[in-house]
Amino acid sequence: MKIAIGSDHNAFDLKEELKQFMINNGFDVEDYGCYSCEAVDYPDVSFRVADDIKSGKADRGVLVCGTGIGVAIAAGKVPGIRAALCHDTYSAERAQLSNNAQIITMGAKIIGPEVAKKVLEAYLNVQFEGGASARKIKQITDQEDIYIQQESRS
Repeated sequence: MKIAIGSDHNAFDLKEELKQFMINNGFDVEDYGCYSCEAVDYPDVSFRVADDIKSGKADRGVLVCGTGIGVAIAAGKVPGIRAALCHDTYSAERAQLSNNAQIITMGAKIIGPEVAKKVLEAYLNVQFEGGASARKIKQITDQEDIYIQQESRS
């Protein structure tokens, strides 16, 4: 499974730890930045990760910033992308099983590296099962399509 990972400067250290954790566990990881603690705007990184997941260049994504909120909002602006903010293992597992979230987000100022690794592991070790959840995801994507069509007519 190919994982796209990215962060802003507030979460650079956590991103590096999560990246190494995934590599050590056999995942193919692509780093979308940032590459130091020098200030960077998280939307740019979030959009690149989300775009490459949407295009199929990556299977799933991990985005981290100070709170995890900003990267979740930014990634979620890419049509077809579902980004889930998770700071516990149950939410991370459900993000994939119930919501087919392609991206998990976390906040480096909220969660420590060891808990973040457990959250990430919970997310990566499950696959979307469909069932009743598939109906709900279809409702979301159908509504998203309606909004896109309305915008294109404006």
